[in-house]
Amino acid sequence: MNNGTHITVRLDSQELVLREASGQQRVYPVSTALNGPGERLNSECTPRGRHQVRIVIGRDCPPNAVFTGRRFTGEIYSQELADSEPDRDWILSRILWLTGCEPGFNRGGECDSLRRYIYIHGTPDPEPVGIPRSHGCIRMRNPDVIDLANRVTAGTPVLIEA
Repeated sequence: MNNGTHITVRLDSQELVLREASGQQRVYPVSTALNGPGERLNSECTPRGRHQVRIVIGRDCPPNAVFTGRRFTGEIYSQELADSEPDRDWILSRILWLTGCEPGFNRGGECDSLRRYIYIHGTPDPEPVGIPRSHGCIRMRNPDVIDLANRVTAGTPVLIEA
């Protein structure tokens, strides 16, 4: 159950705004899809519209924890690890797995954010944020996604707007 906290992701300005139930607001830079907005399966676009956090994964993991298939691999991201796997799409520190709330737009069929594995997650420090670069997910700096994950729960509303 949500306590009044909600998230807005602004694709045009590449920022995530967290509004807490207390009225406090936090703004974080993000990196959304290089391909822009879109809801279709395999589009590598960031889906728009109303979503919610389905689950927060990794709260007990260390910073820079590496995830594959939403599971901590036991690896901690480092430049040496990155150099050994240069084509790997790194999902680090925390995962906020999103589910769409609008049937026919971002939920169900070929436009299902949950089935597309759309996350808010950490990214390696060398990767830029503030510009579109992802494969559809919402990438954040690791300290920021850890902070965000500590402030939200499953059910937190997320609005993704162009």
